Amino acid sequence: MKNKICRILMLLLLLAGFSTGYTQETERKSIRLFLIGNSFSQNATRYLPQLASDGGFTLSIGRAELGGCSLQRHWQLVEAAEAGDPKGKAYNGKSLKELLGSGTWDVVTLQQASILSGDSNTYKPYARKLVEYIHHLQPNATIVLHQTWPYRIDAPSFSQIPGGGHAPSAEAMWQQSRAAYHTIAAALQLALIPVGDAFFAVQQKGSTAFKKDSAFKPAQAVFPELPDQAHSLHVGYFYNKQQQLTLDTHHASEAGCYLAGLVWYKFLFSASPVQIVFKPEAVDAGFAKALRTIADRIASGTDPTQLRQ
Repeated sequence: MKNKICRILMLLLLLAGFSTGYTQETERKSIRLFLIGNSFSQNATRYLPQLASDGGFTLSIGRAELGGCSLQRHWQLVEAAEAGDPKGKAYNGKSLKELLGSGTWDVVTLQQASILSGDSNTYKPYARKLVEYIHHLQPNATIVLHQTWPYRIDAPSFSQIPGGGHAPSAEAMWQQSRAAYHTIAAALQLALIPVGDAFFAVQQKGSTAFKKDSAFKPAQAVFPELPDQAHSLHVGYFYNKQQQLTLDTHHASEAGCYLAGLVWYKFLFSASPVQIVFKPEAVDAGFAKALRTIADRIASGTDPTQLRQ
């Protein structure tokens, strides 16, 4: 009984520390970071090197990323590579073992494909298998889950949910994916980078929320006409090389990439992003300031629903 109580207390302490940062006990000026992910991990770390440099830190990044890649596919590629199947070398001609086993990494991150993020069943058993594999190759590395973000409020559909079907809204997607990430993080005793919470918090705050331009009619739009997309954390509407109107409600815009990077910065270095000077040119200075404040609060453990006003 005593041992059971001790385990419960340790788990509660772990859960309380999910958003407190990687370097809370040992201040690190240099971190070697390895990402096992997809385009969302690319988005989230797009500006992380500049942020780290701005804060006076040194960051090295290794990557095993494939567009749309799920935890299941990452694990299947491991199995293929271990069996000698050339298909396992899907990361620019290399296997995960070759990439991850090269050098020493301080932090290794995992994430689920966004479309599957709301269903905790899709994480099993692949997240655990990948964690065990990482521990085997990098026994001293800290393994972390990257909480991906909900799609834009005008997305035509949202993530898969348990039992079939899809979440009915961006908020429902956030709720489902947040629950799934926390469930897996608790089961595997992993910390969590709360990027999804930060995206939700920005959308819930009246002064920073993206609002759909109801006057814009996509079917009638003529190049280069675009809707008002102020404060969008997602790419949204744009024209491709053929001048065709395209909508991307999944991937992060420059503002979204900046916000995600700020959360990662706070998590990895335990340093407040509020004083960061760097910002992407396309992001308004006032909006960038608000994003720095929200990222700091969310990465410090603030409940995103408390930032509605």
